[in-house]
Amino acid sequence: MGDIDTERDRLITALAQVAQRDRSALRQVYTMTSAKLFGVCLRISADRDAAEDILQDVYIKIWNRAERFDAGRASPITWLCAIARNTAIDWCRASRRPGMATEEAAAQIADATPLADMAIERDQHSARLFACLDELEDRHCLAIRSAFLDGLTYAQLADRMAVPLGTMKSWIRRGLQQLKACMSDG
Repeated sequence: MGDIDTERDRLITALAQVAQRDRSALRQVYTMTSAKLFGVCLRISADRDAAEDILQDVYIKIWNRAERFDAGRASPITWLCAIARNTAIDWCRASRRPGMATEEAAAQIADATPLADMAIERDQHSARLFACLDELEDRHCLAIRSAFLDGLTYAQLADRMAVPLGTMKSWIRRGLQQLKACMSDG
């Protein structure tokens, strides 16, 4: 949950700086969002070159409209995707090329972003998981975090924590059992 909130907050802050005409903030917004927004433009235009041109127009609009963004009304990525979608649809209308997706088809394009209720549930589950991790004995918590979140092997953990491999496996097994019990209590 923390990483999602942190990214969202960074994007909100960057958009506020763009509203103050900060070019480096626009670069930050671009870095954080260009892949997703390019995907929106490409799905609607069905033309890679056009999608690149549309994306440029999208960031010009973001530069000119950043002061209109209200974090209380929409998430920053939702607001940015709406600009990309509308810009791509406008481009499709203006170009009227054969084989181009119709406006109705563009409206049917699914957004891969989870629905709000699913995102809330995922965030609550993550918060519960981290709360349960914090309830574990320190060495069990560190071992589990290092193994499952940092990708370290049991052998690497045993070396790092200067314990036998069997001890490390036991710590992780006991920690996972406690974690499972804690998660099922919530």
